[in-house]
This record gives sequence, structure tokens and C-alpha cells, in this order.
Amino acid sequence: MSGHSVEDFVKSTAQDSAANRPFELENLHLLEINLKGLAWAKAGAMIAYTGQVKFTREGMFEHGLGKMLKKMATGEGTNLMKVEGQGRVYLADKGKKVQVLNLQNETIFVNGNDLLAFENSVQWDITMMRRMAGLMTGGLFNIRLSGTGMVAITTHYEPLTLQVTPGQPVFSDPNSTVAWSGSLSPDIRTDISLKTLLGRGSGESIQLKFEGTGWVVLQPYEEVYFQQGQG
Repeated sequence: MSGHSVEDFVKSTAQDSAANRPFELENLHLLEINLKGLAWAKAGAMIAYTGQVKFTREGMFEHGLGKMLKKMATGEGTNLMKVEGQGRVYLADKGKKVQVLNLQNETIFVNGNDLLAFENSVQWDITMMRRMAGLMTGGLFNIRLSGTGMVAITTHYEPLTLQVTPGQPVFSDPNSTVAWSGSLSPDIRTDISLKTLLGRGSGESIQLKFEGTGWVVLQPYEEVYFQQGQG
């Protein structure tokens, strides 16, 4: 009967002490923040930490009145926590795969449910897709991240990135759409016949339409984080 000795197991799963970038992947599903000051993380994502670290759930006015009103109006589910101090913080989200993106004076959009963490140097705002009235309960919202710094996003399984080029739009399921480039502004497309084809009993089938030049990140999983409006 084969197996690891306890010593071998401990060695093979040990934290990488040589990892010193602000965001490091300990494995495909676990992010390490080498904290020297302040970062932001998805509330409830911390699984362990070392050092002198303080966790504070974002205050109602933490990011200004404008963002507070947006969160109240949209019901956006991205609750953040402030991570402060000196140490190493380990984050995970339901075993989802973690991807680290290093923004270089760039802008990306991320589905609020798929944002795991970002450096304090990155600016963020809540945005809403167009033509939402009456389509969904709570709407479909995302986070605009811009500037320079590291951002960690999560996907169920291996992500797929599709290129969007002029004259070749990409259509996607909102529940499978994780992120897209800042150059794109998706529109909402509804398809009643698709609803019938898929045998759904109520609500319109909703797709995102990306046009222009850029890219879209998808996951091979439909993550339900909103309810479709009754049709």
C-alpha cells in the first residue's frame, strides 16, 4: 500500500518561504499575500495568517458616500475586508482556482463574486451593465479595477479567454463570465426562443454581448449569483 510518510507530506505541502512578491500562489487554489501595509480581500476568504495582521470588514463609508449608495442600490454582494499589518495572509474561496493579474496602468472588469483580493494601489468602483431595468432581480454588477498593482480573481476549474475583434462579437452566459478587458462595455441581449430551447420555465434567457477589441475570461461553470426576472 503506497502513501506519503508524515514527514514527506509536510514537506510536499509546506508553505513556500521564498515567495516574496505581494501576491503569490501557494497552489492553484490558495493565495498568499505578503502583507506590508494594506490590502483588500473578499470578506470570509482568510483561512490562515502569520505575523501581526488586523482584519476589518469595510465600513459603510469606507470608500466614500458614492460607493456606499451604489452598494445599497444594487445589492452588490462583494463585501470586502481590509487587511492591515505585517505578515503572510492565506486566502481561498470554496476551492476555486486562483489567478493573479498584475495590472500595469490598466483597467479590467471582474464579476463581483469572482474578485478575491487586490492591492491598495488599485482603484475600484462598482459598475452596472446597461439595459438592466426589469431584466433581473438585483441586476448584474461588476467591479472596475484600474491602475497599477496585483489583483487576484477566482474561477471554477480552468478559465478560457476569448479574443473580441471588430466585427466578431463574443456572446456569453453571465453566470460563466468572470472578467473582461477595460476596453469593452458589454450589452445585454435577451433571447426568448433560447429560453424555450433550454426548457426554462420562467424568465428570459440573458446573454452578454461584447463588441470591439479586447478579451473575455470565462469559466466552465454556471455560477448562480442573481435571479432572473419573471417573464
